[in-house]
Order: sequence, then C-alpha cells, then structure tokens
Amino acid sequence: MKDDSEASMARDGEKAAQGSDDTPTTLADKVKQELKEWGATLAVFVPLFMLFSGLAYEQRVIPSESMVPTLQVSDRVAVAKFAYGYDRYSLPFSMGRYLPLPEGRIFARDPKRGDVVVFEHPHAGKVMIKRVLGLPGDQIQMIDEQVYINGEPLPSEYVRSVRYVPHGTNWVATAYEWRETAEDGKTWTTDRQEAGDRGDNTVLFIVPKGHVFMMGDNRDNSLDSRFLSGHCPPVGNVVDRVGCPLAVDPKEASVGFVPMDHLMGRADTVLMSFYRCKLMDGEKCPKRVWKGL
Repeated sequence: MKDDSEASMARDGEKAAQGSDDTPTTLADKVKQELKEWGATLAVFVPLFMLFSGLAYEQRVIPSESMVPTLQVSDRVAVAKFAYGYDRYSLPFSMGRYLPLPEGRIFARDPKRGDVVVFEHPHAGKVMIKRVLGLPGDQIQMIDEQVYINGEPLPSEYVRSVRYVPHGTNWVATAYEWRETAEDGKTWTTDRQEAGDRGDNTVLFIVPKGHVFMMGDNRDNSLDSRFLSGHCPPVGNVVDRVGCPLAVDPKEASVGFVPMDHLMGRADTVLMSFYRCKLMDGEKCPKRVWKGL
C-alpha cells in the first residue's frame, strides 16, 4: 500500500511539473486564455458601466468657452443623470437619438433657475451645456447686457475685470466679471466684454410650457436661447412659440427654447481639468479639481 501511495504521489508530481491540461503551453494558447479572461471581465464591466452612466453619473468634457469663467475648455464634469428624471436622451453616448424610443420622461423633475444643465440641442443633434435662466411661463429679455426676468432685472454686481488669452488664440481679451443671483440665493459669475454685442439687447421671450431658456455664462461667446436663429419668427417684439420651420440650417441654429425631455442631467462638479489657464497681469488661476458648481 505504501509503495502504491508513493507511486501515485510521484505521478502527481510529474504531472504538475509537466503542466496540467488547463495550463497554456504555447504563446497562442496564452493569448487565447488572456482574451477569454478579458472578454469575461468586459462582459461584466460594460453593462455595469452603462447602467451607472445611464442612471447615476456620467462624465462630460467641456469643448468650448461658452461657459467661461464657470467652466473652462477640457474641464471634466460630473453630470447627475437622475436630477430631472429619465428619457431617451439619458442613455450613455447619446444613443437615444438613434433608437425608436418613446418621448417623455419618468420621475420627471423641473430644473431650478441657475442650474448648469447638459442637454441635447433641439435642432443640431449635439450635446450642449448651458445655464437655465428661464423657466416655463417666464418672460426673459436682455436690455443693455442686463437680464430681465418677468420685468425685473436679475440682481447682478460688478466683480472685476480680467485679461486673458482665449483658447486656441494668441491675442489678449478683456472680460468684465459680474456676479448674478437667483431668487433662492444661488449665485454664479458671468463674463461680459465690451457693450454692443448682438446678444446684449433682445426681443421679449415668453418661455412655453415644457421648455426652458438657456444662456451661457460667457455672454459674448455663447450661441444660446437669446438668438432668433433657433426660434419661430417673432410676432411683433415677442417670441413665445415652438415648432416652426427654421430660417437657417439647423446645424447653425441657436438652441432656442429647449424642451424638458432634452435635458440629460445637471452638471454638479468639475472633477479635474487639463486646461492651462492664461490669465494676464499676474492673476492666479483657480484650482479646478473637485470644484462644485
């Protein structure tokens, strides 16, 4: 019995030394094994990532200066997908625009004035980020660079002037920072440049039901709801309708009134940024890591 046991152990040791049937013995076998393991990992990870991005948070990268100074080019922003409920535009990678999904939202909640919102451009089919200034039923108008809401000026105070080099240029611009305050106390900073820009004075906009009015914080560098190219033609001095044919190529149109079901989420936090600030006159660039909006 002892001899049989010793022989069995010897055979087991020899088999272990030579490698089991499940152990890859050639480079091709090793590659196949690695691919199989990666496939199993992705089969679990990808659905979890899609679920998290569709229901909780997703990351968006800021592509332009339309929200300066709040957001800079290349800021990585965390977007709360649950903030306003869910619809076809909530799907990751903007897949909702290609799928025959029903319109409308579930768990719908309206944004608040001052929210920074990621949304689907109603005409151009691209993702945008702006600040909500007008809610359904509001009357919005720009008069001499001042925002008027329901006939009253939005409280604003001058902060300072700054000189900086705009992204992708080699010239110096001057911006005048103003702090605006909503009725609930929420504040944000906007950039204005020299008076006389085409968005400084507008017609009167009356926000239709189920829509919001968007503006960029960089007031002279944002094609937002102030501009008529994304709206129905005004009747007299008033714009209050939606659904009319546009007079321009949709790709060149402003966002107009943005339907609630185009809202993709609320931008809550700047996670990090690779943007190299170019402020002049010795001004310090603010820290842009985990910065709340």
